[in-house]
Amino acid sequence: MKIGTTEARNPHSVDIDLMDSMQIVQLINEEDHKVAEGVKEALPQIAQAVDMIVEKLRAGGRLIYAGAGTSGRLGVLDAVECRPTYSAECVQGILAGGEKAMFVAQEGAEDSKELARKELDEIGFSQKDILCGIAASGRTPYVIGAIEYAHELGTQAIAVTNNRGAKVSEYADVTIAAEVGPEVVTGSTRMKAGTAQKMVLNMLSTASMIRLGKVYSNLMVDLKISNEKLVDRGERIVAMIAEVPQEEAAKVLHECGDVKVAIVMLKAGVDAEIAAELLAKNEGIIGKVFQSLGIEAFR
Repeated sequence: MKIGTTEARNPHSVDIDLMDSMQIVQLINEEDHKVAEGVKEALPQIAQAVDMIVEKLRAGGRLIYAGAGTSGRLGVLDAVECRPTYSAECVQGILAGGEKAMFVAQEGAEDSKELARKELDEIGFSQKDILCGIAASGRTPYVIGAIEYAHELGTQAIAVTNNRGAKVSEYADVTIAAEVGPEVVTGSTRMKAGTAQKMVLNMLSTASMIRLGKVYSNLMVDLKISNEKLVDRGERIVAMIAEVPQEEAAKVLHECGDVKVAIVMLKAGVDAEIAAELLAKNEGIIGKVFQSLGIEAFR
């Protein structure tokens, strides 16, 4: 079986077992510098995938990440973080072996195509959704099975891998291959490959959320105010855009419970109901609301 760069030996680390601590961390750092360049090579495919995701999310569908081991955990992590950051429940992740695999490796789960179908069925995966399969090697049966099932249901599938020409590219509609070279410890894809995957997933979800109007200027305006830190951040964002004291922003935000609504209320001088209607008419995009009312944009 031909191996990809994720399984190859790194010539720079063959003597790593004889190095002292400073030498080891310097070498790891030097290798990590290659990650961003590997991701850069895949930017056209990442942008293509974002366009596909946005189309599905705008139509009421979901982005579903599927993976095993580190790859699957990174998908779950990205999905979980979209909820408080963007009030988005339209991004979800499934991990080979289920929730317990998040904390304890479930050996053999990644080898089952049938398990992928079962776990997609359990979350009601359908033609409305889009799949993103994540596999460092690009040959994980669980991920390939998930992509095959997505196509059977008549929807699209994206593959994120760290090997160009990987097997998974034969199945996906678009393949994002962020090749970062051999790991410092051979085959330890939780390192450079995992870092590259996290960067790619961050791009996919963040760019999609921006396109959906969950960011105004470079500010998170659709965050879920679910804890003290996020309440304070929400108040500061409302105050900044509406150009009012934080105390006034806090009062209005407490009244309506929604950052975007609070911003429109203060900038347009309307109540919560009308602010919500204005947002609904403008695809939830604050900038479009301001344009429709002739309000000068905050930048």
